[in-house]
Amino acid sequence: MVQTVVFAICAVASVAAGVAVFRVDSMARATLALLASFVFAAVTLLLLELSYLGILVVLMMVMEMMIMVVFMVMYMMNPAGLMPMTMVHNNRGALAISIGVFVALAAGILLLPWPTPGPPAPGDPTRDLAEAIMGSKMLVMMVIGMVLFATMVAATVLATDRGRYDRYGDDLRRREPDDPIRGGVGR
Repeated sequence: MVQTVVFAICAVASVAAGVAVFRVDSMARATLALLASFVFAAVTLLLLELSYLGILVVLMMVMEMMIMVVFMVMYMMNPAGLMPMTMVHNNRGALAISIGVFVALAAGILLLPWPTPGPPAPGDPTRDLAEAIMGSKMLVMMVIGMVLFATMVAATVLATDRGRYDRYGDDLRRREPDDPIRGGVGR
């Protein structure tokens, strides 16, 4: 009973976070909403006793989304949603593609014959899959992932000499950027 309630809460929250991706007016907020959606989906995997896959989804999504947020805050013009913007482009095309994909998938579910059960599954397929993919290299891969992330952030910080607060002031109200070298459009 408790698992059913937690599953229902996570399912609704995952869909709600997925909808929020397209409703918020900031790339960073959209990324965090997408992260929340993936984490709620990972909880459902944990409820199915697929611990390895659930933890893997959480770790992967947290790392990916944090990298995306870091790069968006550094390079996007509207990282915090200070100026309204839309996250949806070509609404009619996206709606047509979405409806077409939904109809194709629904038709596939209803029209194709379902597979018959094959030989019995191994005792713990998640462990077998994890051992086949990673084996004893899981700790090494996790350490390499953290080192790569730290390297990316450090390289970006070192490559970016001046940020927008340096150029436009602490309140971003300076009309002309304070650049040591003039150039660019209109400067």
